Amino acid sequence: MTSITRRAGIALAAVAATGLALTGCTNADPLAEDSAAPTSGGDGTTLVVGSQDYYSNEIIAELYAQALEAEGYTIERDLRIGQREVYLPEIESGAIDLFPEYTGPLLQVWAEDPQERLSDDVFAALQEAAPEGITVLDQAPATDQDSYVVTREFAEQYDLTTIEDLANVDVPLTMGANSEAESRPNGPQGLADTYGIEVGFTPIEDGGGPLTIRALQDGDVQLAIVYTGDPSIAKNDLVVLEDTKGLFLASNVVPVASDKVDEQAQEIVNAVSAALTSEELLALNGRSVDEQAPAADIAAEWLQEQGFTS
Repeated sequence: MTSITRRAGIALAAVAATGLALTGCTNADPLAEDSAAPTSGGDGTTLVVGSQDYYSNEIIAELYAQALEAEGYTIERDLRIGQREVYLPEIESGAIDLFPEYTGPLLQVWAEDPQERLSDDVFAALQEAAPEGITVLDQAPATDQDSYVVTREFAEQYDLTTIEDLANVDVPLTMGANSEAESRPNGPQGLADTYGIEVGFTPIEDGGGPLTIRALQDGDVQLAIVYTGDPSIAKNDLVVLEDTKGLFLASNVVPVASDKVDEQAQEIVNAVSAALTSEELLALNGRSVDEQAPAADIAAEWLQEQGFTS
């Protein structure tokens, strides 16, 4: 049994200890289901699980949804519904009950000028900042953080290893990212405020995907925002510039839940989060990018491998 499976087993065992109905366990695998029929979770209420319009986020949403369905919950999916500016009002209104988010970027929305930068501090501040009716569940070890990337050729040409080094570039710089990034704290204004570096901006609406990578490689943009959990960084030999001044807050995967997500459901989702490391997430993302496998299939296989389903 892997350490990941053991962690998830501990979390689920805690649920059983409090009398919450989970599937039976064997001595060999504390998460394995026995031959009995699964108990029904919840009170028959349908929970709406949503995701960003980002393949990795969709996979995580499927992890939550399928783990809950395995325990008898009725789940409605509302996946790939856009970026934060689109879906966050739906979470805050209670129209969406469960959503995989990221601690730092969400804190920057819910708190004014947060000073926290480290993972545990950001998480604690996010719990405090959450609006009434929303619960921030346990953050995962996995991070999937915005980062500034450049091509290897560009990095070597100007000796770039940190964001600060961009000040040494003697040609105009253009940043490429989703259009929302232009007004976000880590967009051009944030870069200017934190590092004193002025850049232009080109919207590329694929969340750091193939179009963004191609724009970098073709020289249409020199700097792009790409999630650190994206396998294309290594695949295309891109360079992530070190954020020496803390422009990017710690960004752990974290579920946010409405009041309709009961204690048992919270424990199930927390167990999934405990098992989701950065290495595991990168592997899941790799399957999506390299194999073009559907998010639902990737999630189902991972849950089975981790012992959440049989």
